[in-house]
Amino acid sequence: MDRAGQAETRTRPHERSHDPFWRLPTAAASPRLCSVKELLLAWYQANGRDLPWRKTRDPYAILCSEIMLQQTQVDRVVPRFEAWLERWPTVESLARASVADVIVAWQGLGYNRRAVSLHRAAQLVAEGGWPDDLTTLPGVGPYTAAAVGNFAFGRDVLPVDTNVRRVQERTGEPFDGSCAQALFDLGATVCLGRIPRCGDCPLAVACPSRGRRYEPLRRQSRFEGSFRQRRAAALREIAAGVGSSDGEALVSLERDGLVVLRDGVASLPV
Repeated sequence: MDRAGQAETRTRPHERSHDPFWRLPTAAASPRLCSVKELLLAWYQANGRDLPWRKTRDPYAILCSEIMLQQTQVDRVVPRFEAWLERWPTVESLARASVADVIVAWQGLGYNRRAVSLHRAAQLVAEGGWPDDLTTLPGVGPYTAAAVGNFAFGRDVLPVDTNVRRVQERTGEPFDGSCAQALFDLGATVCLGRIPRCGDCPLAVACPSRGRRYEPLRRQSRFEGSFRQRRAAALREIAAGVGSSDGEALVSLERDGLVVLRDGVASLPV
């Protein structure tokens, strides 16, 4: 699953435009004087975002961050990630938690069934260890498996999300696993979806797409007034112990394992 567009949380490239460490070579310089990879990694060393999940190789912490980052911006995830790990610092501690506590702690991160899948994955890992094929864990698709495999287990695999794919398509470069974090940041802060900041890009001198503009992509359907909003409201009410009268939303939540319905009364799973 792709990440959402990720808001920058530390330093914007244009704020560092005076820094010669990552400025583009002059027009007279050969585009291959430095390799594209070298240019990218040099830029990242000077401009990479300071994110808490980049300071660990713990597969549990990295899995939590990747699940939280699905469809949720970085600046919203950072405080929630830190609070989550303070409460459940290990995969075993999360495995021992109740589903109800996990669902309540997830409120505000969206797509609450991800919390249930993360909890189930923690239980499986606590019982049998980390599988070689991470996609056998609940809620873990090829992208998340590649991210955990790279950042936790050192596998030379490139997790391709929306930002990485955009940079690959525009530059025509395949890149390898060592470029992943740099590509995340470049795609999130410089190589933007509609109007890329080519003047700030370390790869622009060798990029065949330099200077292009793009049509806006189809946006996700509005949350306001949607059935997703009704589900979220119903789940908040159940978590607060006040109950909900939205029967359609409750049936949908039960189907995803987020509530239990007994005799017309809804409650969180044990």
